[in-house]
Parts: sequence; C-alpha cells; structure tokens
Amino acid sequence: MSELPAFERDPCLTRLDTQVLRTGEEGGRPYAVLADTLFYPEGGGQPPDHGFLGEVAVLDVQKRSGEVRHYLAGPAVPGPVSLRLDWPRRFDHMQQHTGQHLLTAVAQDRHGWATTAFHLGEAVSDIELDAPRVTLEELRGLEEAVAAEIRRGRPVTCRRVKPEQLPGLPVRSRGLPEGFQGDVRLVEIQGLDLNTCGGTHLGSTAELECLCLLGTEPVRGGTRIYYVAGGRARARMAAHEQRSAELRALLGAADPALAGAVAARLEQLRDLDKRVRTLEDELAEVQMAALASRPEALVEQHFEGKDAAFLQRAARQLLAMAPAKAAFLTAARDGQCFFLLASGEASQLEAAALGKEIAGLLSARGGGSGRLFQGKAASLEGRGRALERLRA
Repeated sequence: MSELPAFERDPCLTRLDTQVLRTGEEGGRPYAVLADTLFYPEGGGQPPDHGFLGEVAVLDVQKRSGEVRHYLAGPAVPGPVSLRLDWPRRFDHMQQHTGQHLLTAVAQDRHGWATTAFHLGEAVSDIELDAPRVTLEELRGLEEAVAAEIRRGRPVTCRRVKPEQLPGLPVRSRGLPEGFQGDVRLVEIQGLDLNTCGGTHLGSTAELECLCLLGTEPVRGGTRIYYVAGGRARARMAAHEQRSAELRALLGAADPALAGAVAARLEQLRDLDKRVRTLEDELAEVQMAALASRPEALVEQHFEGKDAAFLQRAARQLLAMAPAKAAFLTAARDGQCFFLLASGEASQLEAAALGKEIAGLLSARGGGSGRLFQGKAASLEGRGRALERLRA
C-alpha cells in the first residue's frame, strides 16, 4: 500500500484501480489485502466503509496485525481489481464525524465541557461530555453556536506531524493510544479546533449543512448528547413531517394541537377501557351464575377474547356463589392461551396438586397454591384430555 491510503489522500475519491495482494479467511469470512484502498477501516468511533471489490461486495473493513483486511461477500483472487466506494455511506460518515469535531470544540470553548467519548451510530450519533447536567436552554444555545460556525464555512484540513511536534501545538486531544508509533494525523477546523483523528472529514463546515441536537441523558457522571447532521437531519425532518401529516389527517388537528388531540383520545380510550371492564365483570357475573346453577361438582367454560385476569375474576365470582364447586376455565386472546383450575372452600378437589398434572396435559407452564392453579399454554389442544382427567 502507498505511504498514505487513498481514503486519506482524497476522502472524496470514489473509484480506484489497485491490486489484490493476498486473500484469506477469518472466522468463515473471506478477506482481501490490497496494495491501496478507498475503504476506511473501522476506528476512532467511525464505522467501516462499504462498497465493491470488482463485483464482490465489501461488507466490513478492519485493521488486523498491521494490515487492512477487506471482508467480502465472496472470495477474491490476487491480481488487478477496481474498487467502488459506497459514497452516500461515506459522505454521511464524514458529515457525522466532522459534526462531532465541531460540536466538541464549541461545547468546550463555550461551556468548558470536554468530550470523553464519541459514537457514530447508524441513525443517531452521540458524544459524552464531562458535564453533570445540560439544561434545555444550554442545549439550544449550544445548537445555535454550532449553527453559526456552520454558516461561517470554516475550512477543514488534515495533516501529519511528528510526535515530538505535538507539545508545541494547540492540540485538543484525549491523548494517543498506548504504544502508538509513527506520524500523528491532525484534523483542523480553521480558527476553531485542532485535534488528533484518523477518520474521514468534510472540506468545510458548510458541507455539514446543519446539525440538530436531539436530547440528553445522564451517563457515568456526565451527559450524553444525541445529534444528527447533514443528510440525516434532513431525512429526520422529512420523516417527522410525514408522521405529522398522517397524524393531522387521523386526528383532524393542526400541528400545534396534535399533542392535545392525542391526549384527549387517550383519555377517551381509558374511559372506554373502564366501561369495557365493567361490562366484562357484569357479563362474567351472569355467566358464573349460570355455571353455579349447574348440578356438576366440576364446571368448565372456555372464553374467546379473554385473558388470565378475566379468568381470575370469573373464578372468584363463581366460587363465591358456589363454594362446593370446582372450576376449569380456559381463554384465548391474541394468539395466547390461558387456563385456570380453582376449587371452592367446600370442594374436595385439590387444585394445586391436580394443576401440575393438567399443565402437563396442556404442555403448559403454570403455578399456584392452595385452591388455585393457573398458567399459560401454547395451545388448548389438550383441553379435552384435561377435562377427562378432572372428571375422573
């Protein structure tokens, strides 16, 4: 490979002709080592690039034992090869990573908050600050300050220096990795930030387009700030607008009134749920009265669309009316099956002991003690066998 790989010489290069020097396999994944590469290997919080080596997809890129390995969807052969970079993915990473440098610089210069960690996620990225708390007002002020630096279009440049030159430079860094050797790569946002970094970056803060701070959470005594930059911010805005349009149509309300309309609907649903429960209890009382009037010592009933909580309420009502009876009740709802075996105070049936046997016949799990045993089953195919056993 050249002294500097192509992804570092020109981060905007999308095609490259090079050579496959060596191939191999690691953990069942074929890989290739190249003479030069467009593909950034994962590191420094930045994910690896994707693309194609000839017609074979590059799925992952990692540094291993001093070389860059390109993990592929299929085997490659040594010799000449053309590389194609997944440019939208790379440019997205450049926007998020450059956004992190800008956000880090502004947070420290404006508030004295040092960045302790960075994560570039698939949808949302984040940095961790040594601030125990960041208020909403401070978050909005930080976002405004970042936006001002984006508008200034500050040039972003990269260069390499000798390690001994670092003490004389205003480098903002958490230090070099243990055992680091060789030149140190610096990324500079003109007039604002100078930092050690091996990642790919934009040529100007203007290329960031925008950076939106999404929220915070406490972490390890500091604060994590979530953000999106550039294309991600625009895509997120478009998705929010689409959802808002759907909600406006469903609720018949304008954007400022959407939250209130949802709250009103939820309150209506809670009221309806209470009414449904009341009606279910009344229905259960009627059904249990009918069961209580039967002459059998053991009564049974199946309920469609009911759950375990309904079975418990029904059993309590039934046995209060007929304490000499035992009940085997089942229900099915949303693909789930439930069963309950209960005995009244004057019943001779030992519900807890028999319940384990019934659970076995239903291939179910359950538990209980005293006069009640209940559980959940994958199906009620064994219900007939369970009834036969109980009646015996």
